[in-house]
Amino acid sequence: MDPHGLDRLDQRIAGCRACPRLVDWREEVARTKRAAFADWTYWGKPVPGFGPADARLLIVGLAPAAHGGNRTGRMFTGDRSGDVLYQALYDVGLASQPGSTHAGDGLELYGVRVTSPVHCAPPANKPTPEERDTCRPWLVRELRLLRPTVRAALVLGAFGWQAALPAFAEAGWTVPRPRPAFAHGARVTLDAPDGPGLDLFGCFHVSQRNTFTGRLTPEMLREALRTAAGAAGLSTQGRG
Repeated sequence: MDPHGLDRLDQRIAGCRACPRLVDWREEVARTKRAAFADWTYWGKPVPGFGPADARLLIVGLAPAAHGGNRTGRMFTGDRSGDVLYQALYDVGLASQPGSTHAGDGLELYGVRVTSPVHCAPPANKPTPEERDTCRPWLVRELRLLRPTVRAALVLGAFGWQAALPAFAEAGWTVPRPRPAFAHGARVTLDAPDGPGLDLFGCFHVSQRNTFTGRLTPEMLREALRTAAGAAGLSTQGRG
């Protein structure tokens, strides 16, 4: 575990300007803002991961939201997807509070770190394959720093799953061939030739499309978190 290494990585991520389309979009959003957030100073930069450096469970999303993480500077903060995720983390005892509004609001995650394969808010929430691949080295470096402690990962959605598998392979875990397909409830064990393996879990993304339609219910998300946390050696509790 190298907390200072992770801090340095987060700082480097926040300074990245590698993808011109994403740089232009995130900065334009930060200038024009949404009317509801007119008094905010938007973050407007790549959003690093969030959570302790000795996390045992990693949650992998897609990319920051234009008026969520791109505004607040914290993954899954300030939008409805984040509201669902942090409420569920709180419900199972993995977060100190049931919501997050900004990066200095006191939220703590217990044994959990949240990250994504793309660190900039993309137009229409759709990064290109080239942008995904350009951003991958940041996730690989984060995974290598977390390897001493991380034992499970919960990946939200098919895009995150497809983007994360090559990163896990580059970071030292063995991904089965053919690559396992994404599904809600999927579980795959990734062995490592020089250290502990990792249990990889799939979960529908906490997008409004999924949560509003009931494709992903709060109980389904809590159950996915409990299962992944158990595999990581974290204790959970039931508030819901």
